[in-house]
Amino acid sequence: MSTEEEPEPQEAGASGAASRAKVSSVLFLCGMNSIRSPMAEALAREILPQTVYLASAGVRQGQRDPFVDAVLAERGLSLGEREPQRYEDLEDGYFDLIVTMAPEAHHAALDATGMASVDVEFWPMPDPSVVTGSREQILEAYRDVLKRLDERITKRFGA
Repeated sequence: MSTEEEPEPQEAGASGAASRAKVSSVLFLCGMNSIRSPMAEALAREILPQTVYLASAGVRQGQRDPFVDAVLAERGLSLGEREPQRYEDLEDGYFDLIVTMAPEAHHAALDATGMASVDVEFWPMPDPSVVTGSREQILEAYRDVLKRLDERITKRFGA
């Protein structure tokens, strides 16, 4: 079964109401912290209370993606001067919840957290960087990911 085609996230960790408890810190984790996880962080900053600590990272080093800046700007959002960062380089490694958006990120989070008291949720998201075509077709793929992330964040956090 292809993980990118699943409409709902597959969760690991606590289930039911316990996994929906309010969180004070969330990490969004993807492959290179270039597209999906920084989009999720920017959306979450718009949606969640300022009291929630938010971060994003990748399992590998990435480069900033200008299409991300373009679709975030359409929503009035910005990453500012933020650059992609690796999971292993985070100064604070404790989070109540780690949301992964790529299989490699999910495996890395599960391996790193081991038996720690942290929920890890897998929200499969397509990688828009593999889309080819015109600039508008590529932007549409990025907009689709942004829309999916917005829906997932709103549903998960009841915002």
